[in-house]
Amino acid sequence: MTPQRIRPYGGPPAWQRKYFAGIIGSDIAAGIVGAGLAFLARFGHLDHHSRVYVLAIVALPAVWIAALGLSRAFEKRYLFVGTEEYQRILNAAVALTAAVAIVSYGLELPTSRVFVLIAIPTAASCSIIARFAWRKWLHRMRRGGRCMKRVVLVGHESSVAALIVQLRREHYHGLNVVAACLPTERPQGALLDFDTRVRGSFDRIAEAVAAERADTVIVLSCPEIDGQALRRLAWKLERSEVDLIVASALVDVAGDRTTVRPVDGLPMLHLDHARLTGVRRLAKDAVDRVGAAMLLLALAPLLLGAALLIRCTSPGPALFKQERIGKDGQPFTIWKFRTMHVDAERRLEAIAHLNEGDGVLFKMRDDPRITKVGKYLRRFSIDEFPQLVNVLRGDMSLVGPRPPLAAEVAAYEADMRRRLAVKPGMTGLWQVSGRSDLPWEEAVRLDLRYVEHWNLSLDFVILLRTVTAILRPQGAY
Repeated sequence: MTPQRIRPYGGPPAWQRKYFAGIIGSDIAAGIVGAGLAFLARFGHLDHHSRVYVLAIVALPAVWIAALGLSRAFEKRYLFVGTEEYQRILNAAVALTAAVAIVSYGLELPTSRVFVLIAIPTAASCSIIARFAWRKWLHRMRRGGRCMKRVVLVGHESSVAALIVQLRREHYHGLNVVAACLPTERPQGALLDFDTRVRGSFDRIAEAVAAERADTVIVLSCPEIDGQALRRLAWKLERSEVDLIVASALVDVAGDRTTVRPVDGLPMLHLDHARLTGVRRLAKDAVDRVGAAMLLLALAPLLLGAALLIRCTSPGPALFKQERIGKDGQPFTIWKFRTMHVDAERRLEAIAHLNEGDGVLFKMRDDPRITKVGKYLRRFSIDEFPQLVNVLRGDMSLVGPRPPLAAEVAAYEADMRRRLAVKPGMTGLWQVSGRSDLPWEEAVRLDLRYVEHWNLSLDFVILLRTVTAILRPQGAY
């Protein structure tokens, strides 16, 4: 791999400039596609009535870029990870639609509602899809160690070590820790257990940034660095264009649930409760049931074909049902396509010692109880599709924590029961982060993160990532 030239000073690195140019070009193309498609749908050909809309085709890309800029969809803090970027694109679409309606009404312009209602949603959809594709490209680069930021961590050794573990596990954040500054003086160049160089104590942060050519400093929560020390550090870094990030002691708390409220110059972090109630709950239920109904209709031939294959190749029913635990600990019957022989439970005792899982569920890559057809159904998660009926009935959601067995819930510690605060899902963070390859603790952590972070934008991203996870067989067994 060719080493990348780092430019901590004098502007953003080359990969970041390429990324920004890519999303701006994609958004311009999205505006052109939206306007062109709306023109064809509304008029079909050019005549004296439609010539004015040719100007709209030319103007919409620029107007769309301006709307995205006003909604702050290009700000670096919202790019690369998270769902806020997509939410701001949707905000831009809503605001632009409202602005066009107000201007058309105020100036009495003969604006075609069909044109507007096709052009703007199409542009927004294309922008979201394009940015998702750019983000997948970036994450692929980061898996190979490219397009990374060089980070100096500041904090106590235990906190530094914990964050290094998390950042190496979640490489898509693009934060490569190259050095650390600890509160107590240690020999220059001493290494932590994670091959991370120590560059002195807290008073040597600026020198560490220069020595390591870092472009980011992350300050972890520690009493030695108060507001005055942090302000002085910001002054030292402000001309070098080095990002300064202050990590809160709050773990796995959604950004949209935290607001800063200054009190006499002291920034107070206000934390809202993670509640799925009111309009949010109704919106999620509506998306779930409408989505499940549409998918059942679209996938009906595939479901029928899978059922016939199971019946023709293996004795027993096509469907497998099992009791799982849902929201608030309520049991329900989950439906799946049967992928194992009918005597699978009896055979389990003979192979129990081959369990590769570290939780309650039995996991084995080459489980002899799985039928030939069942292997293909599991590989592409087709065996899960009957759960659309569970979603339609209200037992499950399209996106949520993995539906647990009663035996799992009985072994839950207090924190784990938080998974039961929402409906279980057909897919979730666990599904798009490794499926059966995930350790038990990691699957639980991802489910808890989902409960704390839930919003419709996150559900949309998980559903998109589920498509790629299904097409990729890793972890499907």
